[in-house]
Amino acid sequence: MPRQPLELEPFRGLRYTNGDLDRFIDGGFDLARLLAPPYDVPDAEEARTLQRSDPHNAARVTLPFELSRNSADGTEGAVPRRYRAAAALLHDWVDTGVLSRDPRPALYVYEQVTADGRRQRGLIGNLRLPDEGAGSAVLPHEDVADAPVHDRFTLMRAARANLEPIFLLYRGAGGAASAATEGVADPPLVEARTRDGSEHRLWAVTDPAVHARVSADLADRSALIADGHHRYAAYRRLHAAHGDPGWRYGLALLVDSDTHPPRLGAIHRVLPGLRIEEAVAAARSVAAVETVEGASAHACDTVEGPALVLVSPDGEAHLVHDFDEAALARTMPDRSEQWRHLPTAALHEVLLPLWGVSEEAVRMVHDDPAEAIAAAHHEKGTAVIVPALDVHLVYEIAGQGELTPRKSTSFGPKPRTGLVMRLVGPPRHR
Repeated sequence: MPRQPLELEPFRGLRYTNGDLDRFIDGGFDLARLLAPPYDVPDAEEARTLQRSDPHNAARVTLPFELSRNSADGTEGAVPRRYRAAAALLHDWVDTGVLSRDPRPALYVYEQVTADGRRQRGLIGNLRLPDEGAGSAVLPHEDVADAPVHDRFTLMRAARANLEPIFLLYRGAGGAASAATEGVADPPLVEARTRDGSEHRLWAVTDPAVHARVSADLADRSALIADGHHRYAAYRRLHAAHGDPGWRYGLALLVDSDTHPPRLGAIHRVLPGLRIEEAVAAARSVAAVETVEGASAHACDTVEGPALVLVSPDGEAHLVHDFDEAALARTMPDRSEQWRHLPTAALHEVLLPLWGVSEEAVRMVHDDPAEAIAAAHHEKGTAVIVPALDVHLVYEIAGQGELTPRKSTSFGPKPRTGLVMRLVGPPRHR
């Protein structure tokens, strides 16, 4: 099957217009209070806090379920009220000058510096989506669920906009696209420091000659979806459903992982009601189990193959490793050895069925083992501390056409929502 080239094209970004918002602190425009994390990061309480923080906060359009929380979610045709409300709000912001399109097409350089000093730069542009029957240069590494895909599809279709970029990684090896990203030195269009201590800067690269060099450099490369699988699936669904050429593209941030290795965190599990004694006894039928000091994933670094740490609510920790290879192959016969050796594969395909724990009962905790252990204490269960994967392993698995088990990775830093958006077609007018 022929593969389409990787294409990231310039576009006229939709951005907050500081002169019309009249939001000033110490004489300056406070963009930070308008930005939000990606739509799937905040829980319901955090979403409400974001939306109440400013009447123009981006979460008011990316999280429309909160807009109608006090009323029934009626429909008009096939579009529920909450999506129509979010779309109307977005286009009201355009009509009133809160948001405006930049005058010239650009690729946008986006720089993030996290509170711990990690610096990441990438290019935001229009990602060309694969046509029906063509191979794609964009590689997913996780499967998707239909409900969140439909949610993003419905919102973007109603708004006729991409509201936040997906996050892609590619191995750029310092090529022309990476050089264009690292080479900007002018003062940024905007900059902000968000409440988590991160700094955000945005530049517009409008030179067609630079665009051409970036295009030539990317053509033979591929990109890995680090974050945004459901939005990418929604992009493809919109492209398939509409003849409008605007839906041939989706908004994306492309980061050279050779220049800026991503932070690849772990997603730990909490198994409510599962006693540690029962978990350890059952695990011994398929793996070696030994007591370890300290409830962290570092114990997994010293062993070969998949490994996990089971932790009781009071901190008693057990390393599960040296899985029975025959059991792994029998449980996952159609998977590669690399896939079978993923810690999340061993957990979800072997241990959860052994423990009688359903996927729906598992609670996910990003990054912080202490939070997972505290949750296990609250729910009288067991925490499973999962080691983070290596980005090169994720590239390999995705490259051979396999998808990791869901919630195997937590890539970061994720792009902030609200710095630049994308309208599909002209703005709507009342």
